[in-house]
Amino acid sequence: MNRYHLVHTTQFRYDGPVSESYNEVRLRPIHDEKQSCLSFRLNTSPSSLGTAYRDAYGNWVHQFNILREHRQLMIEAESVVLVHEGAAPSEKPTKLEQFDSRMDEFFEEYYDFMAATGYVPHPPQLLEIVEAASVAGGGTVAGFARAASELIHQRFRYVKGATHVHSSIMDSLAHGAGVCQDFAHLLLGVVRMRGLPGRYVSGYLVPPGAEGPSAKQEEVIGGHASHAWAEVFAAEDGWLAFDPTLGNPVGLRHVRVAYGRDYGDVAPVRGVYKGLAGQRLSVDVRVRPALDEEGHEQLAKASSNLGETPSHLDLPQQPQQQQQ
Repeated sequence: MNRYHLVHTTQFRYDGPVSESYNEVRLRPIHDEKQSCLSFRLNTSPSSLGTAYRDAYGNWVHQFNILREHRQLMIEAESVVLVHEGAAPSEKPTKLEQFDSRMDEFFEEYYDFMAATGYVPHPPQLLEIVEAASVAGGGTVAGFARAASELIHQRFRYVKGATHVHSSIMDSLAHGAGVCQDFAHLLLGVVRMRGLPGRYVSGYLVPPGAEGPSAKQEEVIGGHASHAWAEVFAAEDGWLAFDPTLGNPVGLRHVRVAYGRDYGDVAPVRGVYKGLAGQRLSVDVRVRPALDEEGHEQLAKASSNLGETPSHLDLPQQPQQQQQ
């Protein structure tokens, strides 16, 4: 079963009254030849008016504001997604030397996905992995990226709390550990230092057992489904996806929501508000096959209770969730 019903709930609770809350979210799953977003609904409490647009990378962004005083904010995104079977690997994968011969062309077109960023600098500590992946990759772009993903999976430990939402790969290198956000950034650092375009992917990982017919009523609760991985551009082979956290190929359990240069481009929820109150963040993600108790599909129309948003002010920021 590769048709999923997802509910992503973000809750902010404040110690006192706040107002003039301006927010933007990237929670609507991608709709393309690899994945169909069959239904999407976005609700907030308190209710709000807002607007939606596509950003520079094609992601859906919803903006909304709540001007009146409130003590909590709930944002709920509900979607139904169908993940399609991937194309078979190319019988003649692009060789690194072929890619290098067109480097100037690709650098001009994909500069955003090749340049260093705050989350993904290009430190010399990664050169050893670049060299090892070059040896193990068999001379192809896909082979290099696959080897780099496997090396990162083997050499770094998955440890919650080892890093934080604003950590760059320097923190992961220092601790030898991180979460999926860090693993994706590490892979991007390696492929970009080799001269290959790489982009960050924000999405969900459907846990094992939640995709089968026997799991019709099963729900995965507590934010465990939020995930991140990376894609590498391989010329005629297109964008190839790799998950260094799992060390496994990206497949039907991976649901894509947004692309970016790094996490900073795709944070699921970000915003500011006016007030001195402290705040607490909780996130709950539920995933189950998109079937009701009678085995019928649940395909509601895409909708939103979100019109027009003023520009952001320099106000206290809503805390962001680290992708784990």
